[in-house]
This record gives sequence, C-alpha cells and structure tokens, in this order.
Amino acid sequence: MESVKILVTLDKNYLLPLQVMLTSLHYNNPGEKIEIYLIHKNIPDLELERVREQCIRLHFDFFPTRMRGEDFQNAPVTKQYPHEMYYRLLAPCLLPRHLDRILYLDPDTLIINPIRPLWETDLGGKLFGAASHTGKTELVNNINQVRLGTTQKYFNSGVLLINLEAGREEVTPERIFTYAAEHGRELLLPDQDILNALYGERILEFDDYLWNYDVRNYNTYFLRSGGQSDLDWVMENTGILHFCGKSKPWQAGYSRRFGILYKHYMQLARRSCMQKA
Repeated sequence: MESVKILVTLDKNYLLPLQVMLTSLHYNNPGEKIEIYLIHKNIPDLELERVREQCIRLHFDFFPTRMRGEDFQNAPVTKQYPHEMYYRLLAPCLLPRHLDRILYLDPDTLIINPIRPLWETDLGGKLFGAASHTGKTELVNNINQVRLGTTQKYFNSGVLLINLEAGREEVTPERIFTYAAEHGRELLLPDQDILNALYGERILEFDDYLWNYDVRNYNTYFLRSGGQSDLDWVMENTGILHFCGKSKPWQAGYSRRFGILYKHYMQLARRSCMQKA
C-alpha cells in the first residue's frame, strides 16, 4: 500500500504544534506508513533533530528541506509575507519529482481519525483539494469574491491535497511572485488569497465537516446538521480539526471546545519526546 505523504512548512515558532499534530497523526493512524516532508528556511539544526527523533519514535520517514534565501530573491517579502508563505503553493516546484501528490497540513491541526480516505481522494485532474469555511452565511464568500475578482467559493489553505504532477506544468514561481507584487496591498491572508485568486477554479472541494473542521464554528456545524454533528459525531467521523484564528489551544487561557482534547495530545507528545529513540 502506498505511503501517505504529508507536507508541513513552518518556522521554529511552530515546532511544538507540529509535534502535537504528528502525535495525533500517529495515534489515530495505527499501522500506516507515513512520510513527513518539511520545507523550512532557518530552523536550527538542534531543533530539527528533535523532530527527526520524534519521527523515528513514531515510525515516520522524515525528509526536511532547507530553502536558501537566493531561491526566493524575486519573491515579495515583508514582515507580513515571509518566505514560508510561498512554500505550500510552490510544493510542485520544491519537492522531489518522484512524488505525484502530497497532503499539506497546517501545524495547528489535530488528526483524530484515519487520514487515508482523504489521501486517496481522486482529484479528477484538479490541482488542489481543499475545503471552504463559510461560517453562518455566504457573506464571507461574497466579500472574498469581490475582493479577489473570483466566482468560486473561498477555500481555506490549511489542509491541501496537492496534485504535484499537474502542478509541475501549471504552477510557477514567476506567476505567484508577480501576483503578490501587484496585489500586495489587497491580500489579507496572503498565501490563501493567492491560492484562491490564481487557482480557485482548479480546486476540488471536499467536506470541511470531515477534513478541515474549523473548531470556532461548532455551533454552526451543529445547527446546519440539524443537531446531528454533535461532539460524539465529530469524534467518530471528523478526520481533521483545525484550530483557525489567532487564539490557539497551546496558549494559556484557551477556552474553546476541543481545547481539552488538544491538551491531551500535547501531553502525549511530551511523553513521547521524553522517550529514547
């Protein structure tokens, strides 16, 4: 059976959440062969080694790639737009050519059920698979359509199934960098806005209830489902919880639903990291 290949792109500030996410991936996908690809710019070698050691303990294969500043010398870069924002979009250009697809995951996610059904989703020739977080109304979609000049739903870039093979023909650094330079002042969530503006029509929509559950919107999901998607339903059916927004469950004082569940995996990650490889 083909291994599940996961992409993460981050800096050292998100290493703790990464280790929690990897822990949840391990516990809820027993027996899966998993490969972790990390693209980064300047994570210190010592801290990178801790991730490698964790992957050994979890029986994941680990493939880090360090990008050089000169590789992105033509990329518009500011405090708001760091190099790292481009990595997931440019995965077809940056990852080894023997890979034909990759599943990108934000580090602020938890994997609470088997991931293979998402991994095996047929993209039907599309470049990406993603979910849309519409909230209580279609207002957010409408605003983003006007803002970006698009007609499709506004997709969240925190969970992306990426068709690397097709992307190598269609995704180029020049196009992405040019768009960022020409529209920089209009971009609110830069990488996500660029994804939607340039490739929105090449995205296959998947169910956010299952694969990119915005934990802020529990009440909305519950009401929309007529009371079906309660906590028990989520724990049994949802594959990926996404802790979107500025408030994060590893921060002090976090009080949203699923915060206790996150702390459980934090504790499992700490115990795992204390073990010898």
